[in-house]
Amino acid sequence: MRYISTRGHAAPQAFCDILLGGLAPDGGLYLPESYPHISRRELDAWRGLSYADLAFEILSKFIDDIPAADLKAIIARTYTADVYRHVRNGGDAALITPLTRLDDGLYTQELSNGPTLAFKDMAMQLLGNLFEYVLERRGESINILGATSGDTGSAAEYAMRGKHNVKVFMLSPEGRMSAFQRAQMYSLTDANIFNIAVTGMFDDAQDIVKAVANDAAFKARYRIGAVNSINWARVVAQIVYYFQGYFLATRANDEQVAFAVPSGNFGNICAGHIARMMGLPIARLVLATNENDVLDEFFRSGVYRPRASSETSITSSPSMDISKASNFERFIFDLVGRDAAVVRELWAKVDKGEAFDLSATPWWAAMPRFGIVSGKSTHSDRINTIRLAHGRYGVMLDTHTADGLKVALEHRLPGVPMIVLETAQPAKFEETIREALGTEPVRPADLASIEALPQRVVVMAPDVEAVKRYIAERA
Repeated sequence: MRYISTRGHAAPQAFCDILLGGLAPDGGLYLPESYPHISRRELDAWRGLSYADLAFEILSKFIDDIPAADLKAIIARTYTADVYRHVRNGGDAALITPLTRLDDGLYTQELSNGPTLAFKDMAMQLLGNLFEYVLERRGESINILGATSGDTGSAAEYAMRGKHNVKVFMLSPEGRMSAFQRAQMYSLTDANIFNIAVTGMFDDAQDIVKAVANDAAFKARYRIGAVNSINWARVVAQIVYYFQGYFLATRANDEQVAFAVPSGNFGNICAGHIARMMGLPIARLVLATNENDVLDEFFRSGVYRPRASSETSITSSPSMDISKASNFERFIFDLVGRDAAVVRELWAKVDKGEAFDLSATPWWAAMPRFGIVSGKSTHSDRINTIRLAHGRYGVMLDTHTADGLKVALEHRLPGVPMIVLETAQPAKFEETIREALGTEPVRPADLASIEALPQRVVVMAPDVEAVKRYIAERA
C-alpha cells in the first residue's frame, strides 16, 4: 500500500517511510491511496479474535513493507494484558479494551488501561515498538518532536523511554495540564527524554512542531520524526478498537452501533471515520467537544474557524483545549472527494488564521453520508455528567469521557448500541472529581505518589528558533 499527502505535492510513500517522517514534505498529512474494504466474510472471521490477532488482521491491510511474521510479533508484544493491566469496573484485561455496560444499549469502552491511564497508550505503545524495529533494521536514529495538551506526551515518553536510537523532545503548555499529567512526564529521568514547557497554549506548542517539520533542511539534518496524531501509524492503530468495540457490543454482523468520541485534535474520531469507510457497520459517530467548540461549530454550520491562542479557554477537560484540529485535514480531504487542490486552498486560509465555509457547497450537502453529528459540553455539564454516571450507573468517569457521555445521550438512536470511548481514567483529573463527587478517585498503586517525585523540565518561550537550538545541542 502506498500513502499520499492531503496536499498532493508529495511522492507516494511506503508505510515505514511515513512512519519515520510524520508530516509530508508539502505540509500535508498522509493517507492511504484508498481505504481497504472489509467484506462480511472477513467480519465473520474476525469476530471472536483476540485483540492482538484482530489488530494483525487490520494492520496487515495497511502495512505491507514489514514481513508478516515480524509484524505479528510486534503486535503480540504490544497488546498484552501485562501492558494494559489497569482495568476497572470488573473488566477483563485480556480483552485489552473491554466494555462497561451502563444501561441497556449504552456502554463505555475502556481505552485507558495502559501505563499512562490514557487512550493514547493504545497507539503509542505500538508506535514505540514499530520505531525501534524499523530503526534497528535500517541502522538509523531519530529525534521525536511532539506537542501535547496532556496525554499524548506521557504516552509517547512511556512508549519511547529506553528505546534504542530514539530521543524524544516533548513540548507542553506551561501550567495548563493537571498536576498528575505533569508529574507523569516531568518525573521521567531516562536519558533519551527531554521535556520543554512552552509559555503559551497547546496550539503554540503545536505550531512550533509544524514549523520545525516544514523546515526540510533542519528536519533532514537532525532526523526529526513525529508521534503526534499527525503520524498515520497513530491513526491506523486506533482503528482496531472500533472493530473490537463493535464485536463486543453486538451479536451478529448485520447489527449497527454508534460511537461517541471526545475530540480535540480529531485523531481519535478520524480513526472511527476510517473504520466506517472500510465497511464497519457504524450508524453514527458522535463528536463531543468542550468549551473549545471549533469542531462542533463546523459539524453544525459548515464553518471551520480556528481560534487564536488568546481565544482558547482553559477547561477541566484540558486535553481538548485545542483551537486548530490538526487531524481534521484528513477528514476534509475525504469530504471534498480527495481533491488535494481544494485542501491546499482551504489550508492556505487556515495557516493564515482564517476560517473557511463549506455550508453552500455540494460537499456540505453530502455530509450526511459520513454519519458524523456533534455537540459540546461545558464545565457544569461535565460535573453533572460525572455525578449522573456515578449515581445512576455506579461508574466514575474522567472529565473528557463525561463530555462524551453528555453528548452521546443527546444523540442516541433507537435500537442502536451507543459506545462512549473512555479516553482517560479519573485519577488523572482529581481536582474535578473532588468537585463533582467529594471523593478521591482510586489510583493504581504504581502511580500513587507520582507528584512527589523530582521533576525535570525546561521552560521556554514559544520561539521556533530557540527550540531548534535546544534540539540541535542534544540530538
